[in-house]
Amino acid sequence: MPDATSRLFSPITIGTLELPARLFKTATAETRAAADGSVTDDVVEFYRLLAKGETPLIVTGNIYVTRQGKSAPRQLGADHDDRIAGLARIPEVVHAHGGRIFAQLNHCGRQVVPDFAGNRDVVSASGVTDLLTGTRPRALGADEIATIVGEFAAAATRCREAGFDGVQMHSANGYLLSQFLTPHTNRRTDEYGGSLEGCTRLAREILAAIRQRCGDDFPVIIKMNGADKLPLRDGLTAPELGQAAHRMEEAGIDAVEISVGHYESGFPMVCGSFDLCLRHMVRGSMAQLPTVRRILMRSLRPLVAFASNRLWPAREGFNLDFAPAFSRRLGIPLICVGGFRSRDTMEAALAAGHCDAVSAGRPFIADPFFFRHLRDRQAGPHCVDCNGCVGHLGAQPADCYHPEVRSQKDAMLAREDI
Repeated sequence: MPDATSRLFSPITIGTLELPARLFKTATAETRAAADGSVTDDVVEFYRLLAKGETPLIVTGNIYVTRQGKSAPRQLGADHDDRIAGLARIPEVVHAHGGRIFAQLNHCGRQVVPDFAGNRDVVSASGVTDLLTGTRPRALGADEIATIVGEFAAAATRCREAGFDGVQMHSANGYLLSQFLTPHTNRRTDEYGGSLEGCTRLAREILAAIRQRCGDDFPVIIKMNGADKLPLRDGLTAPELGQAAHRMEEAGIDAVEISVGHYESGFPMVCGSFDLCLRHMVRGSMAQLPTVRRILMRSLRPLVAFASNRLWPAREGFNLDFAPAFSRRLGIPLICVGGFRSRDTMEAALAAGHCDAVSAGRPFIADPFFFRHLRDRQAGPHCVDCNGCVGHLGAQPADCYHPEVRSQKDAMLAREDI
């Protein structure tokens, strides 16, 4: 049973919401929606299991706020009012088990394979080609930026009406809001570029619009990079991103979750092994890359896997190095994601004051009861960081694809009689 003195299992307040513990399920794309972006039974079941595992806070996979911002097939949408009834099924099943859930709202910007997502109108802060996909976006006009602000606010309003407990603005990992923050992808000379004030303007305007429509009692948090990790390009460092997070706090954000990297960065956000991951990837999302990139990826896959295994080996708490640049500036909760697997490492991160809560993704995919098992010191399926699940995202449903771990998961769910 939980230790009464454990900080990990002590309450924390985010905005107006009090949560019973400090281990959360971070956002991971479900790839379980219908083709048109609507909620399916498969989506609901994914979140029901996480809630049954007593997870204190779940953040959904990224939900597009406009069809232009869709990043992959079978992604959930909150882009029009007809979505509300379907979306309501998710918080309903989570609340039935006593859990809380935030909807992660996103626009992919340039970080998309157009043929994969079925999205030809690719936009960004500036017309900078994505080196991984070869996708070249067009720069958004000021009037289009105002439209996107409204689309985020409208999506948040729909999520509130659907019963979600809050929303998370996705401004990490190279998506549109991250593209506006990062000098490499934002070369604008208008009020949305240049200075820290300019590069955070879009996120601040979205936050203000959500507050205007949803009120101050509806928690809004943001996911940001702890570092951009863009070698030889003009990416942001932890101190610079810490300043940006402080600016978001001044604007009224309720909490910050830190991740790392863009797609162009490689795999710093999912440290582990990449042989299985890349085998899945070249048959899935990368099968839709432009011809030259697709051929190169297939032929160089073993070499890319070899290099990735050495550049980004598995380790726990791999984003904690960035946390002090945020924690010393913030008076709101700081959540850190990045390879957390063991109770001891989570407890140590909190005890050292590096962050106020931790989040995890892959362990919950391997074991939807991860929180309960960790709290009660019970064994469960243990993620081995093979990243098979990551390789399938956007192409196959989010699940564990490691044969041994998946077998353990299936046996556990059978015993639970769910």
